[in-house]
Amino acid sequence: MPNTTSTSPLPRAVADAYVDALVALDPVTGTYLGVPGSARRLPDYSPAGAQALADLATDTLARLTEAEARPGADSEAERRCARLLRERLEAELAVHAAGEHLRTVSNINSPAHSIREAFTLMPTGTTADYADLAARLRAVPAAIDSYRQSLAEGLSRGLLGGPWQVRTVVEQVTEWVGESGTKGSWFAALTEGGPAELRAELDAAAAEATAAYAAFRDWLRDTYAPAAEGAPDTVGRERYALWTRYWLGADLDLDEAYAYGWSEFHRLHAEMVAEAGKILPDTDPWAVLRHLEDHGTVIEGEAEVRDWLQALMDEAIEALDGTHFDLAEPVRKVEAWIAPPGGAAAPYYTAPTEDFSRPGRTWLPTQGRTSFPVFNLVSTWYHEGVPGHHLQLAQWVHVAASLSRYQATVGHVSANIEGWALYAERLMDELGFLTDPERRLGHLDEQMMRAIRVIIDIGMHLELEIPADSPFHPGERWTPQLAHEFLARHNGSPAEVIESELIRYLGMPAQAISYKLGERAWLRGRATARAAHGDSFDLKAWHMAALSLGSLGLDDLEAELSRL
Repeated sequence: MPNTTSTSPLPRAVADAYVDALVALDPVTGTYLGVPGSARRLPDYSPAGAQALADLATDTLARLTEAEARPGADSEAERRCARLLRERLEAELAVHAAGEHLRTVSNINSPAHSIREAFTLMPTGTTADYADLAARLRAVPAAIDSYRQSLAEGLSRGLLGGPWQVRTVVEQVTEWVGESGTKGSWFAALTEGGPAELRAELDAAAAEATAAYAAFRDWLRDTYAPAAEGAPDTVGRERYALWTRYWLGADLDLDEAYAYGWSEFHRLHAEMVAEAGKILPDTDPWAVLRHLEDHGTVIEGEAEVRDWLQALMDEAIEALDGTHFDLAEPVRKVEAWIAPPGGAAAPYYTAPTEDFSRPGRTWLPTQGRTSFPVFNLVSTWYHEGVPGHHLQLAQWVHVAASLSRYQATVGHVSANIEGWALYAERLMDELGFLTDPERRLGHLDEQMMRAIRVIIDIGMHLELEIPADSPFHPGERWTPQLAHEFLARHNGSPAEVIESELIRYLGMPAQAISYKLGERAWLRGRATARAAHGDSFDLKAWHMAALSLGSLGLDDLEAELSRL
């Protein structure tokens, strides 16, 4: 029988104890949260390290079962937290049981990337900060080798990453260690501003980290890659369903979702044709976007585009606060940064620390470019910054005391987060921020990309048939090559971005569909709430209540939003 004594914690306490235990095992998560004592360590990515995380999840689920039997566990706050914690841990355990951690090779989401990104979030204002940096650099060889151990175990068991992923990561690491182009080691550049008294230690630690990554690259290229050449780039229906639960917090009817992607493709295509006609009549929308690269509004220079993006977010905050949102002072601060070189082409966001000592940040990968058309930046920064990721994730941190640390931080569900950010793009269009045809066509192009993600991500991983009313290869079965061609034909991004996107989809199955399907849940939830309240519906109040719910899986999101 469950332990129902007075010493048993309620679900939110169980969830927060899980966060503490997770940070002890995963100090990179500690860095994201700003937990003291995390800065000098890195996780164990070996099979033993993965098993330790699985054991923690299993033990936490047992404690959760006990907690759910306690008086008070049926309150709304406890119930919502318990449902999220159970769903997330069960999804993570299912992925672990399938051995997916033994073949995690991705151009954006792997231990090799997590290690490097942790350094970009570390403070460098004091000598003590640089001492922490040096200590963590010294920890890189053991951490990257533990990742190699997991891949080696996968190799021995026939669980392999796709060849396209492997080739890409080899290229990325080659750039990081300074063996491509004219730039030196990324780790050495990281320490350049360090104090003189730590110069020798920083140089030695950076050299060790660089050598460790180079050795990992050599093993990946010479040992792992030849075996991976025979592995498929796609995952099939069974593995895809597993990842759907992980990324969306729901078990989906994938065929219905695929059909929905196509319906959105046709709707958005008609809108794009109409909007493009305002710029160049009777011209294909993507030809118009190519025209705008040379003849539209362009920002020249890395520093200049960073400042421009910062101004865009600051202006959005001033316009939205008090009218469509009520923003706490810490939430009003967000910073635009340039992403470190050698990563994937997609912009991203990092949430603030729990005490807001490091604010939320948006990151723009320049991919070596110095000229930036604004048509594909405005809507993207509404997505990454304000009112997108920043307003949601910073608000979660702000209200964490009324939720739980788990709901506000590590219990994230991609469909909720990416769905809100895509909803935020559409909201800015609804509110009249995208009346300029150049910016609105760029917005529609971004929306189209998310619809195409649903089509090609499900289509190529499940090898579905292209429908008869498609303007592209009707009746054929999707392959990665066809997906690449389809995306390139219907997107205004440069060729290197298109390729990076497709490689990302292959290495993170089902994550790409979380945007559009999450947005659908947000829109449906808002529509139901609006219908229930009628003329008294208050959009600002709904937004703030919705953003204060904390993390939710797709199974719960629409229902919770509908009740607000």
